[in-house]
Amino acid sequence: MTLRRFLIMTVVLLLLGVSCAVNFAAIQAEMPELSRKADGTYRGEYALSGTPVKVTLDVRLQDAKVTGIELVKHVCSPIGKKAEKITERIIEQQSLQVDAVSGATGSSKAILKAVEAALK
Repeated sequence: MTLRRFLIMTVVLLLLGVSCAVNFAAIQAEMPELSRKADGTYRGEYALSGTPVKVTLDVRLQDAKVTGIELVKHVCSPIGKKAEKITERIIEQQSLQVDAVSGATGSSKAILKAVEAALK
């Protein structure tokens, strides 16, 4: 096994081990009241404690509805990138009560919490 392959495998195993130690069920995001929020773009950030997962995003709001979510920065494992499609669910359902993307729960939760932070 080459050194590079060994290092990659070590990082993947560490990420898996860390993510297993986080209680994802305890991380809940709630949509803030938007009826009095001005139209515009709001930035939110969230770092998932105990993991390397960090999200920075911009949420566009118009007429008290989320019309767009742009990920500015998403630090995660390659598997965590799958969670980025959760933004479509948030916009479609106008809710943060959406299912996490299978296999990318940590990044899903971080994105949901970043949206919540942006809109508070």
